[in-house]
This record gives sequence, structure tokens and C-alpha cells, in this order.
Amino acid sequence: MSTDCLFCRIVERSVPSTVVHETDDVLAFRDINPQADTHVLVIPKEHYPDAASMAAADPKLAGEVLATAGEVAKIEGVDSSGYRLVFNTGPDAQQTVFHVHCHVLGGRSFTWPPG
Repeated sequence: MSTDCLFCRIVERSVPSTVVHETDDVLAFRDINPQADTHVLVIPKEHYPDAASMAAADPKLAGEVLATAGEVAKIEGVDSSGYRLVFNTGPDAQQTVFHVHCHVLGGRSFTWPPG
């Protein structure tokens, strides 16, 4: 845990969030600035700054984050219509909270390329 990390504080429940799904190692909660009808963030409870560092240190946890994202899509009812998973990594990708998080976006049609 990092006391200066917003998502670590959400994990410890010192900052409120709307939890969608939770396992022993992963937390999924609604984004406070949604960019789609469904916009849920899936994070590991353990602090890693980005997806690459999490995958290198704990591939099993990286798999659990992805599996949880799929479960969130089912919970939100977007698994059959389609959804997008996004990991922003670094400032140029617009990562603003440096605790790895997967955006689960759905409920509308998306364009390509993004951004």
C-alpha cells in the first residue's frame, strides 16, 4: 500500500467508492468521471504503478485482473454486446493515477482508432 495513492486509499476504504465486484486480491469500482454508460475500474489491491510492472512481478495477479474485468462486463450486461478494456500506461497515455487499473468500458459503440 502507498498512503499517497488514491487507489490504495480506495482499497483500504478511507476514500469512498461504488464497488461493483471484489475478490481477495482485486477490487472493481465505478469511475467517478465515466466515459461510457459502463465505466468500471478494476485494480489489484496490491500497489503496482502500471500493467507491465504488475505482469512482470505477478503474472497470476495480472490474469486475475483480466478475469475480473470479464466478470464485471457480465455483471454490467455488456459481455454480449461488446466492451473495451483499457490500461493507460504513463503520462503520454494519460495515466493520471499511478496504480495499475483496467478501464472496463461498454454500453455504447466505440470508434477506432481511440484517442
